[in-house]
Amino acid sequence: MTSGEAEVTAVEEKPARLISGPGMLLVWFYGVMVVGAVSRSAYQISTEFDRAPLAYSLSAVAGVVYGFITYTLVRGGETARRAALVCCAAELVGVLVVGTWTLVDRSAFPDATVWSYYGAGYIFIPVLLPISAMYWLRKAQSTVRP
Repeated sequence: MTSGEAEVTAVEEKPARLISGPGMLLVWFYGVMVVGAVSRSAYQISTEFDRAPLAYSLSAVAGVVYGFITYTLVRGGETARRAALVCCAAELVGVLVVGTWTLVDRSAFPDATVWSYYGAGYIFIPVLLPISAMYWLRKAQSTVRP
């Protein structure tokens, strides 16, 4: 193998970046949401789980989802982009379902989740973030190649 072929192989193996430009802002926001959701749910689950198990469990799920999306954005590459896109769509569905559920049946959630009232407790970032991320990931599709 010549040195030129080795350089091409090394370049092909490195995943294309998803965190350039606005993608870096998405990683920052998702990172903040990971810390917020995981720390909130960990505290609530460890100290008062019997008060609102569904709410606290949903906050933990939100933290895991945010963590996975953050990881895929940092990882980069087409496979990671697709995984992040699917996960952002699932996140948006979760925010919409839980947000609507909290409006329709307030008694189902004695305490708020990250996604309650469409993320009102987090300045509506939980509903805006997946929409922004899906837009960015769809736009990045043309620049990221396997």
